[in-house]
Amino acid sequence: MRNWLLVFCLLLCIPTEAQDDFLAKQYLNDGDYGKAVVFYEKLVAKNPRRTDFSEGLVTCYQQLERYEDAEAFLLEKVANDYAMPTFFIELGYNYTLQNQAEKANEYYERAIDKISVNPNYGYAIGYRFQKYALLDEAIRAYTTAMLLKPDLNYDFQLARIYGEKGEIEKMYQSYLALIKNGRASRANVLRNVDDFISEDPNAKNNIAFRKILLQNAQKEPDLLWNELLSWLFVQQKQLKSAFNQEKAIYKRAPIGSLDRLENLGHIAIEQSDYVTATAVFDYIVEKANDPRTKLGAELMRIEIDLVTTTEKDLDAIEKKFVKLSQEYGNAPQTQPLQIAYANFLTFKKENPEVAIALLQESLRLPSLGRFGEAYVKLALGDILVYDQKFNRALIYFTQIQKSLKNDVLGQEARFKVAQTSFYKGDFDWAFTQLKVLRGSTSQLIANDAMQLSLTISDNTLEDSTQTALKKYARADLLAYQKKSKEAIALLNDILENHKGEKIEDEALLRQGQLLEEQNQYESAAFNYRKLIEFYGDGILGDDAHFALAELYRNVLNEPEKAMAHYEKIIYQYQDSYYFPQARKNFRILRGDAIN
Repeated sequence: MRNWLLVFCLLLCIPTEAQDDFLAKQYLNDGDYGKAVVFYEKLVAKNPRRTDFSEGLVTCYQQLERYEDAEAFLLEKVANDYAMPTFFIELGYNYTLQNQAEKANEYYERAIDKISVNPNYGYAIGYRFQKYALLDEAIRAYTTAMLLKPDLNYDFQLARIYGEKGEIEKMYQSYLALIKNGRASRANVLRNVDDFISEDPNAKNNIAFRKILLQNAQKEPDLLWNELLSWLFVQQKQLKSAFNQEKAIYKRAPIGSLDRLENLGHIAIEQSDYVTATAVFDYIVEKANDPRTKLGAELMRIEIDLVTTTEKDLDAIEKKFVKLSQEYGNAPQTQPLQIAYANFLTFKKENPEVAIALLQESLRLPSLGRFGEAYVKLALGDILVYDQKFNRALIYFTQIQKSLKNDVLGQEARFKVAQTSFYKGDFDWAFTQLKVLRGSTSQLIANDAMQLSLTISDNTLEDSTQTALKKYARADLLAYQKKSKEAIALLNDILENHKGEKIEDEALLRQGQLLEEQNQYESAAFNYRKLIEFYGDGILGDDAHFALAELYRNVLNEPEKAMAHYEKIIYQYQDSYYFPQARKNFRILRGDAIN
């Protein structure tokens, strides 16, 4: 009632006809057709040529099952030589509602005939047919218009209709025509195609798309078809096949760019396909003329080595770093090499002193630039945190934060200020920084900031001594230092000596994550299940469900259990950071053809 009083007061300030228009739409949207029709009859009487008023009136008549009134009104409309052709469709649909198919088809045909008079009517007529799910008629409208006037293009509309009808090959052809003719962006088209593609290369829709691409490539050799085949192979996780396509593209492209190959190499690493990733970056090293591109590929090969080799191979990897350092030197353009080498010395060789000296030397280089300097300082700060030189690290992070205040890199530095303060036990200052970061433009930083701030706030009110929180911060630092076994042991101490305290759910989750890293998958799953059982309604419930689902899906090979946990996120944690990925993974496991 209060809302309607407000509306009434506002209407007093509006001219009468505008009031009638407003109220007509309001009642129509509310489904109160009995009241809406009164206003639409008045509006149509005063404005007989206003199509929107006429259509509103017809909708009201039909919803009220006053089909004869709608018919009489529409017959009068279509009798006019200048009538909008969509009124023929409205009249036909009015007969459809009365199960008079023959009469309905007559007026649908008359609407399509209007396209011959003016092909520009094609869109309005096709769209109106789509509105009433008259898909065959919509296809005829669009194709007729395009035939009569080749400048018109409704391939996007046709593709969507073919998809709705399950005519997948025709849909693909329409989408490909859009890309080929430059009438739609490739990214936009592929987003739509992706709804029909799965990870299974033997799926019917995947086979159809591959077949069409190969046919097009045979008829008309074009890099476009290779690029789309590469895209398809990536979706199917056939990265070796994608690599073959990318090599063909590189060889045939007028300007040989290695960007696409670099992107494929990173995808292969993300999917743990290290054999293909190594082959890709070997190829880039072989073909690259630009020293920066070649160095980047060399560093990626070392990154793969670090994942796929054991500690006994670390000396061999260090020799590779030394060789690259001798070859490329220490210059502003080779900073990725210095940072990677410093991280290796710190987190793999446990030699932070040498790493710190190396990066400090890099900071003294001329022409490093604001961003170059920030990246070096960020890496240097990380190493100082590892070495527990917290105050020195905070100086570097704060400098970046002030220098790049409105950049994501500056926000990352602010988070590191908070994280470092957390490690050293300065929880109040950490919390102050995290409050600002909750609105970060980076969703990942905002999510991490929210999580850490809740950890602090939840565990400071209940325990004034912050004993458990200090232990947790120490365990988190150990994990940061790659001392996973020590971190797991300290978290176990928390779980044994602080049962029932707020910190327990954080300790269960963090320990579970570390156990996964140690390949102790059953123990990790036990932690996640325990968290769900006792703290499922808390802030980490969605984290535990998602972690457990991923474990069941990717490691333990229990897809039914994975689906159950994804489903929990979909229905119980709709505002979760994990919601989009959980929904996608659930539908993949369920075998949906459309995402």
